[in-house]
Amino acid sequence: MKLFQPKLITSMKDYSGKKLINDLIAGLIVAIIALPLSIALAIASGVTPERGLYTAIVAGLVIALLGGSRVNISGPTAAFATIVAGIVATHGMSGLAVATLMAGVILILMGICRFGSLIKFIPYTITTGFTAGIAVTIIIGQIKDFMGLTFAPGTHAVETVEKVTAIGKSITTLNWQAILVGAVCLAILIVWPKINKRIPPSLLAVVAGILMVKLLPMEVNTIGDLFEIPRSLPPFEFPKFSFETVKTLLPDAFTIAILAAIESLLSCVVSDGMIGDRHNSNTELIAQGAGNICSSLFGGIPATGAIARTAANVKNGGRTPIAGIVHALVLLLVLVLLMPYAAWIPMPTIAAILFMVAYNMSEWRHFVKICKTAPLSDILVLVLTFLLTVIFDLVVAIAVGLLLAAILFIKKMIDVTNIRPWTAADERSESDGGRLKSIPDRVAVFELNGPMFFASADKFHFPMKDGDRVMILRMRNVPSLDGAAVESLMELVHTCRSRNMKLLISHVNEQPLAVMKRSGFYDAVGAENFMENIDEALKKARTLCEKSIETEN
Repeated sequence: MKLFQPKLITSMKDYSGKKLINDLIAGLIVAIIALPLSIALAIASGVTPERGLYTAIVAGLVIALLGGSRVNISGPTAAFATIVAGIVATHGMSGLAVATLMAGVILILMGICRFGSLIKFIPYTITTGFTAGIAVTIIIGQIKDFMGLTFAPGTHAVETVEKVTAIGKSITTLNWQAILVGAVCLAILIVWPKINKRIPPSLLAVVAGILMVKLLPMEVNTIGDLFEIPRSLPPFEFPKFSFETVKTLLPDAFTIAILAAIESLLSCVVSDGMIGDRHNSNTELIAQGAGNICSSLFGGIPATGAIARTAANVKNGGRTPIAGIVHALVLLLVLVLLMPYAAWIPMPTIAAILFMVAYNMSEWRHFVKICKTAPLSDILVLVLTFLLTVIFDLVVAIAVGLLLAAILFIKKMIDVTNIRPWTAADERSESDGGRLKSIPDRVAVFELNGPMFFASADKFHFPMKDGDRVMILRMRNVPSLDGAAVESLMELVHTCRSRNMKLLISHVNEQPLAVMKRSGFYDAVGAENFMENIDEALKKARTLCEKSIETEN
């Protein structure tokens, strides 16, 4: 598969008028779905509403043009909300632009280095943990607008714990009218999909919220009360760089890049199953990188593949990147012609939409299932990643989660690695078709099991008897070997030489054999002393022992 092969090019080979109509309809419907979501996610990210549309338009268009999936729809997603809000609170919009641009460069490099397939090695427990954590932080962050609370002047509530504290202190300021608007909109979002799946529930909720506030009328904050709504095209602005800014924001940029890669490729995998296609993961990473770079240059926020919008695209007939292009162009028309009307949307309506986004992304059923059925080590990684995401941020959660998962994985590998000496009392027939194997006198046989690597080096003990003349290492159950293990085996070679013993190696697998040859261990032992199986090794050992006895006599 080619490194960079946009699906737009390959999709045009058999394009037809029917596909064009389907793509136009799907793109229009996805744009309708994306409109309130983009505004809501921008607000949840701590930026002005139009920046969500800038992201959906610019990144959505670029990624559709260059992407490695036929149907992936990209734009702002809930996964970025907390980390974007943290960057904006600390470094402002200029800092967010730098972090997003660097994340785009990192994504392009990941694609060029063919890292598309490596994303799958991030443990599912970590992705589930931080996804659930993000969902909780979004819910907590929207309680204020849903309940119409008024925080005390000077309240600093950026972190989740700070928001919980501020909510508790201001609970007496709740606005029953805001709660009513939010509850009605939330009910529409929950009930309407069971009645009709064609009309987006978020659009109905927005209309219902506007009508309630305008016609009743009700004293409820709207977007226009809190933000100034422009109707202009996205402005181009290259962010100002400095070494200190880059150094400070690099961890955040890596987090954005990793999140974008995970969510986008996961969206591609889901859509592949829906349309029977296969995406190009490296092309998709390069496209995501280009989309995020362009988003940062035109006032947007980080973007990635959106699973819900991609699924809606497929269900409504979208089958090529043309649908994603149409979705972006429709949003551009909305921005130019209709954006001032977004000022009428009540904040409780935005909160209700984000509540549903958080619920759908939380995957709480998977979370509970893992806690009930998974090993204790997986549960530990899951819960710790979740708690760190809620209490601190994604950078800490992912770093600690990956470190803990790596340590626990190493522990598991250590547990399955062992060296078992064969004894005369052993029934050496468990894996040899019931055949007993006779061990010649003065021959020591050790069966090695599991990966041999640095962390299991303390298990490399080979007890020897004074009369032993030959040692056999049976390595058919050793799938891998690293440099530290080879060093331990080299020490064994020197020990055998000092005791005038022959060392035979039986049934070495491909990877360990390659490492042995590169390190010089193969030559140190001698090619003639590597046997294909244990039977040949025992036969040669018997011959060597007989010669040794004859020499002694």
